[in-house]
Amino acid sequence: MSLRQSLSDGIGTIGITISDQGQARLVQYLDLIKKWNQVHNLTAVRDTETMMTRHLLDSLSVLPHINGPRIVDIGSGAGLPGIPLALARPDWHVVLIESNHKKSAFLQQVRIELQLENIEIVAERAENHHSKISFNTVISRAFSDLADFIQVAGHLCTKEGVGGRLLAMKGVYPHEELTQIPRSFVLENIHAIAVPGLKAERHLVMLRRVQ
Repeated sequence: MSLRQSLSDGIGTIGITISDQGQARLVQYLDLIKKWNQVHNLTAVRDTETMMTRHLLDSLSVLPHINGPRIVDIGSGAGLPGIPLALARPDWHVVLIESNHKKSAFLQQVRIELQLENIEIVAERAENHHSKISFNTVISRAFSDLADFIQVAGHLCTKEGVGGRLLAMKGVYPHEELTQIPRSFVLENIHAIAVPGLKAERHLVMLRRVQ
C-alpha cells in the first residue's frame, strides 16, 4: 500500500477531512523528515510506514478535539503535532516553539519547501516566549509531566473568555500526574484516542485555566 493510500485510509478512520493538496504535502513532509533524519536524528523512528502511523496519524488523531484558530505547539521537535495540524487546517495560525537549533532549522526548511504560510517558528524555550497574541490551544506531546507542562506553557493559554486550553498528548492514562495539577488549571476532560494502525494506548488530557 502506498503512503498516500495509508494516509487517506487513516484520515477516513479518524473521521476528518483534508484536501488533496494537504494530503500530498503531508506525504512530502514525511519525506523531508526521512531525509533530514539521516544526518540530524530528528526521530528514533526510521521506517516511513511507521512514521506514518506513529507521527502523522498520531498527530492528526487529536484534531477533532482541538479548537482554533490560534495554536501553539510546545517542544515541537520535528514539527509534531504542529505541522500535520497546520497542513490539515490551513486557516489556522500555528506557532511551533522549539529551542534546539538543528530542529528549528528543519522546521524552517519545511515551512519553505511546503510553502506553509500559516506556521511560525519560534527558536527559544517556551517559558521565555511571551506572545502578543494568546492561544486557543496550547498543545504538546513532548512533556512527560503535566505539572511541568503547565509551568512552562500555561502563560500562553488565552485568559479571555472561554476556549483556552492546554492539551497534553499522553500514552497510558496519567493517574499520578493528574494529582499534581496546580490550582490555576483544572482537568476538563481526558479522551481515549484511537490511532489507526497503532495498538498502543493514547490519551489526550484537556486542561482549562481557572477563570
